[in-house]
Amino acid sequence: MTDSRPIVLTGDRTTGPLHLGHYIGSLVNRVALQDSHRQFLLLADAQALTDNMGNYLKVRDNVLQVALDYLAVGIDPAKSTIFIQSLVPELSELASYYLNLVTVARLERNPTIKDEIRLRGFERDIPAGFLTYPAAQAADITAFRATVVPVGEDQIPMIEQTNEIVRRFNASVGQEILVECKAVVPRVGRLPGFDGKAKMSKSLGNALPLGASPDAIRQAVKMMYTDPNHLRVEDPGQVEGNVVFTYLDAFEPDTAMVEDLKARYRRGGLGDMVIKKQLEARLQALLEPIRTRREDYARDPAQVMAILKDGTARAREAAAQTLDDVKRAMGLNYF
Repeated sequence: MTDSRPIVLTGDRTTGPLHLGHYIGSLVNRVALQDSHRQFLLLADAQALTDNMGNYLKVRDNVLQVALDYLAVGIDPAKSTIFIQSLVPELSELASYYLNLVTVARLERNPTIKDEIRLRGFERDIPAGFLTYPAAQAADITAFRATVVPVGEDQIPMIEQTNEIVRRFNASVGQEILVECKAVVPRVGRLPGFDGKAKMSKSLGNALPLGASPDAIRQAVKMMYTDPNHLRVEDPGQVEGNVVFTYLDAFEPDTAMVEDLKARYRRGGLGDMVIKKQLEARLQALLEPIRTRREDYARDPAQVMAILKDGTARAREAAAQTLDDVKRAMGLNYF
């Protein structure tokens, strides 16, 4: 019997273990989606190489690390197909066809690409693979005929460009071969680093990995940015921009309790250590079972790689069917 559930494509660049920002931004949704959708979970090692060719061994090692994070948070390989991007060559062939449907100028106008180029200081010295990644991402999505793609707000332009490519391809062959997809943005947007900077990032040293030890969690919360003008307990404090409250909003399910803390903090009479203790207790409870499951899987890396091998085989089968349909539509079915 054919599985008629909607198809969702998710994934992460394999540039390091996942952290709390990934968890609240996407991993919670992915665990839920695997019960209602056919989910393909991509370990984007090929994408990571677009600006990490000098660190290819790190990219290789992080395939296992990211897979451990997926399994630790509750991704079930019996429900979700976890696969390695570089081992599905059909994706590269699809991307090569899609590149004929976009211009260099259009790629350079993609807001996500523009921001990433600026962030990395490439200026005009842009790796070609990095600039053309929107076409590669379109291949990742369309290969599995995904209709749903959970992304952060900054990735919406990539989804828009994927749909442009879908429409152009279908128009060029006169058939509805590829399907458009919808971006799904999580309730909580990008989580700031615990130092108050706008983005949580391992490279900035302000991220808390999912496998963090109890002491690392404690130290991170202790360092968290609050209200610099809240010098005494009795002083009124500001909630907006206060990282501790941002994290409580993201991770504490008792919203009434959080709102009460905010009201007391604004009035004055509530110290920073009180709210930090509340947040630490919540993060310790959240990460302890994830850390334990991660450690259990890490004891048997061969088992994890077997899961990835099986998932990659299933992903190749799905991608090969789409590639065959695309080539037939273009008249490339010679034999």
